[in-house]
Amino acid sequence: MNQHATLAASVAPAQLLADAKRPMHTPAGLVGDTPVLWIGEPFTAAGSGFWAKLEGHNPGGIKDRAALHMVRQARERGQLLPGARIVESTSGTLGLGLALAAVTYGHPVTVVSDPEMEPLMTGLLTAYGAEVELVDRPHPVGGWQQARRQRVAELLADEPDAWCPNQYHNPDNVTAYRPLAHELVAQLGRIDALVVSVGTGGHSAGIGSVLRHYFPGLRVVGVDTTGSTIFGQPAGQRLMRGLGSSIYPGNVDYGLFDEVHWVAAEEAVWAARALARGRYATGGWSVGAVALTARWLAEQMPAESRIVAVFPDGPQRYVGTVFDDAYCARRGLLGRKPADEPDTISHHREKTVTRWTRCTTVLDPLGAERRPASAEVVA
Repeated sequence: MNQHATLAASVAPAQLLADAKRPMHTPAGLVGDTPVLWIGEPFTAAGSGFWAKLEGHNPGGIKDRAALHMVRQARERGQLLPGARIVESTSGTLGLGLALAAVTYGHPVTVVSDPEMEPLMTGLLTAYGAEVELVDRPHPVGGWQQARRQRVAELLADEPDAWCPNQYHNPDNVTAYRPLAHELVAQLGRIDALVVSVGTGGHSAGIGSVLRHYFPGLRVVGVDTTGSTIFGQPAGQRLMRGLGSSIYPGNVDYGLFDEVHWVAAEEAVWAARALARGRYATGGWSVGAVALTARWLAEQMPAESRIVAVFPDGPQRYVGTVFDDAYCARRGLLGRKPADEPDTISHHREKTVTRWTRCTTVLDPLGAERRPASAEVVA
């Protein structure tokens, strides 16, 4: 008998299955237990690196977790009636998650987006059964984001039983990420720093608060885009999708962050492409911005530090943008390697940032005007 066949036959079935994922009866079972990958040379300097949580291994990305949790909780509370329509504004990734939740729980779903959403994403949403509505002009103050939210309000008024997750202000969008934090603790044991993008504020608050419960000295670094208002910068043109905002999401936990970094589109493009070439693990705008920040942080902290960067999705939807030479060339995004370190400002009002910049004074721009929105997340 062949030696390899003998060895294979001698392994008990229970051992063979010990590290394998169980067969799933529903697509929702595919969400979670995503891998962690070491990101080192050549992306980072010799002797430094960080761990990347690869949320692109979920069917649609990191927001599969939030979509399923928000829908499940709304059904349990009676806020979402059986068979009722789900309506939400999204730049894409949450839309995929809501399409997954709609299939899982039996709801029609309407996704409201804008003309800047990638054709690939529109095609995927349609393929998964979602109806896609595109607004045709940006709001004069709140941009595309506010225009989408206004259209959502109109659709909800036309269909009284319809339900909107309201991802920007829904505390369930925070608690949805508690399992992800638990996965990280199980996978790495100790975590010294977390680098995470900030858009709705859901996964940064959900992951960061749980990890800080386990590791009180955890350093939490938020990553935003230039032109975003979340951390007090004035609203500006934003090319990057998936992070940043033109409004002030209630789920952002400002007290959680030790510092914030703003990253420009060309800097995120460079990092995403360098990751792909050097580590065969990459994603789009958010991944590029997070990786650039984590790369710098790994050089600042002691070599034994365990730094985790959350990569919200993979590269597939960005083939026509971040990884398309013609697209990037038209927008002046190519051949612009970032500086070795960010600019530093002492306060978000010090200046309007246009390149990679960090600030260690993190304040809620609305201050006392903001009412508490997020439920406390416990481990």
